[in-house]
Amino acid sequence: MSTSAETAEPKKKPTEAGNYFISNYPPFSFWSPENNKEVDEAFLKLHDDGASLGVYHHIPFCRKRCHFCYFRVYTDKNASEIKAYLDSTIQELEHFAKQPRIAGRKPKFVYFGGGTPSYLSGAQLTELTDQMKEILPWDEAEEVAFEGEPGTLNPRKVKAIKDIGVTRLSLGIENFDDRILEINGRAHKAPEVYKAYEAAQSEGFDQINIDLIAGMLDETEENWQRNIEETLKLRPDSVTIYQMEIPYNTTIYKEMKESGTLIAPVADWQVKRRWVKEAFEALESAGYTISSGYTALLNPEKTKFVYRDELWTGADLLGLGVASISHIAGVHYQNVNEISQYTDAIDKGELPVHRALKTSSDERMIREFLLQMKLGLVSIEYFRQKFGVDLLSRYEAELKELSEEGFLEYDSERISLHRRGLLCVDNLLFKFFLPEHVTSRIV
Repeated sequence: MSTSAETAEPKKKPTEAGNYFISNYPPFSFWSPENNKEVDEAFLKLHDDGASLGVYHHIPFCRKRCHFCYFRVYTDKNASEIKAYLDSTIQELEHFAKQPRIAGRKPKFVYFGGGTPSYLSGAQLTELTDQMKEILPWDEAEEVAFEGEPGTLNPRKVKAIKDIGVTRLSLGIENFDDRILEINGRAHKAPEVYKAYEAAQSEGFDQINIDLIAGMLDETEENWQRNIEETLKLRPDSVTIYQMEIPYNTTIYKEMKESGTLIAPVADWQVKRRWVKEAFEALESAGYTISSGYTALLNPEKTKFVYRDELWTGADLLGLGVASISHIAGVHYQNVNEISQYTDAIDKGELPVHRALKTSSDERMIREFLLQMKLGLVSIEYFRQKFGVDLLSRYEAELKELSEEGFLEYDSERISLHRRGLLCVDNLLFKFFLPEHVTSRIV
């Protein structure tokens, strides 16, 4: 069902401030403190729906704050403050592990994100995870993922990460050029990338992933091609490529606002998508398989993204720590976004919840549909069996329009995105929002 539109040159669109990446539904802006009581009720529900369980632990500490970072991170906490925070996350886990929804279950996946999880010392990581395992054993987990900043990783630290049970170490490389890294506020340098990668390889992780960002400040055509070449030389198990966006709470946006400009000083969307397209083509030529709009796998039979795939099919996610996001029995919620608020709430025996939303069955269906579209392949039967929804009837007009524009094709069994559609999938997904959720801001 390919059309001439599939190869048409898209209109040039500059990068403006705001979020384009869709990670949940309904959008975060519709979550509210007024719904926090729904969180208690969700944890009182029995686990009788077959949903798997995952745990996310937010480590909000970094050596530096990147200029494009919009996550809750801190660069000024001392050892005692870090310990107090980690102790609070353990108390949070102890509370929820006793609730009917969680009691007796074992996580299928565990994820340490940030911030910079590898900012912690080996001793801190060992103590933290030993405590977590006593409360909620993860001996049956199919995946334990861990984000690492190359400059914080030496052979001893990498060994400690492997010893706590991490199966996927994800290296936040972003770029291989010292100048680009410095301009964008990254803490590490290029030589540290290779040392960290070598140390990770020597420990024999099940999966080493590297992250890249297309369209960083001052990035050029020559630099991007070098990033592709260096990635192919490393030949990691998986590669994740993000297209640079400029959310409102980043340093770059603050500078834009002060100067009165609406256009971010980074590559436009047309260029960023072309760069990712070129990277995907080079990776495919080297034996990789594209598994989503952002990821390439060297061996799809061996290398998985359990965290992603389980979340995108309705898993329960128990998020621990400041600003962490959870999804329990159809209820979304996010913790408070200041570390002092978080630890104070835990000390008082209160839930550190900032905002929540109980979703309807229809909203849960839409959420899974949107997220699975990012994989580039959606099963019609899956949604018919799980939600009693015929996607082809429900979205007849939207699918027809996107097909005619060359973004995707579909038949009675599946919806398949063309590469052109996959590279801009987040922009296409708004077409499937309920009318009341269409907004220019999704945070």
